[in-house]
Amino acid sequence: MTSEPAPSRRLSQRELRNESGRVLRAVSEGHSFELTNSGTLVGRIVPVDAPSPRLAITRPARRRGGWTALGIPRAQTPGSAGEFLDELREDRL
Repeated sequence: MTSEPAPSRRLSQRELRNESGRVLRAVSEGHSFELTNSGTLVGRIVPVDAPSPRLAITRPARRRGGWTALGIPRAQTPGSAGEFLDELREDRL
């Protein structure tokens, strides 16, 4: 007999919050859950020993662009952050 994973049950964010103990016991017994927030699927809770899904990764992700690509020079602040905070605190005294 093969041990197939139990089918996933949908679980709302509110149910997870209110019944977390029951959910964690069920997960430790091999059950898995699909988490929803306002009816939208947002994640899954599966046992640690559950087989991971096979995803074909064709290439690693690369970061492109960002703020540095704009070429804007970085503004230099006079003094340190501590000095600046001390100066702001002096105004309150």
